[in-house]
Amino acid sequence: MSLRRGDDPLDTYLLRIFVLLITERSVSRTALRMNQSQPAVSAALKRLRDILGDPLLVREKGGMVPTERALALMSHAKGALAEIDRMVDAPESFEPHSTRHEFRIGSPDYLAPVFVASVAERFRREAPQARLTLHALGPNFDFERSLAEGDLDVVIGNWPEPPHRMHLSMLLEDEIVCLVAASHPLVRKGMTTEDYMRAAHVVPMPYSISQRGVIDSVLASMRINRDERVVVQSFTAAPYLLQNTDLVFTTTRHFAQFYADLLKLAIVPSPISFPPMRFYQLWHERNHHSTGHRWLRRLLSDCGRRIVLPPA
Repeated sequence: MSLRRGDDPLDTYLLRIFVLLITERSVSRTALRMNQSQPAVSAALKRLRDILGDPLLVREKGGMVPTERALALMSHAKGALAEIDRMVDAPESFEPHSTRHEFRIGSPDYLAPVFVASVAERFRREAPQARLTLHALGPNFDFERSLAEGDLDVVIGNWPEPPHRMHLSMLLEDEIVCLVAASHPLVRKGMTTEDYMRAAHVVPMPYSISQRGVIDSVLASMRINRDERVVVQSFTAAPYLLQNTDLVFTTTRHFAQFYADLLKLAIVPSPISFPPMRFYQLWHERNHHSTGHRWLRRLLSDCGRRIVLPPA
């Protein structure tokens, strides 16, 4: 791959613009992420087209789409940037308080809000000039590839069997409970296994097509088929559907407690003997020895250790 045509070098700035343009497929979104003006990014795109001899992005009905050459160059550009970052991020050069680095964490939306808030507070205190980006995970998101290519620094998840190809450490454990409307009859009565099986449940869409979650795995092993009456697009939407209904939502205690304090909801102990839900942080070998990434992983671990289960 040639990164030079004539006398026009493809510098680090243009490489970062290129990667973001192909990722975002939008000049305006790239400008926002780079904290640049749209004319500046448009000018950079023109330079990239001249240097690489390709339009890179072309307009279609749904917006801008990358050309075949742009997609072919993407992995090379990411690799070049990763090498540059490794050179710049020498151990002695990283200082949290002054770094302007962007740290990118992939996480599901069912992380305990108190944990996420703790991470944001600690991050702002220790690295006030840095940027923290939380990327949502979904069933079609290839987080292992994103870690390998440097799009994400860390991924947080609760895999029943965490991937063995990456480094990982446990962040926190959480009890599984049932969240219902405060007026639900089961709040006073308590919930039996029969009640659980008869109840109408609200469930989020799965995060992984290939792997069952902890709750579904346990129910399947016990041959319990719950009545999944309402399916929602995200965990954060589910609590709002419980108010003034007979729906039951099975989730972690930290997550449930946040919404029980916020809405007219109540927590009921689960009659099913679920194991604790364990949340892990996962990272690639490419970042294993980086001082900046070690600081980030230590920050996440400290925040996880300081989360105490609320009283039952």
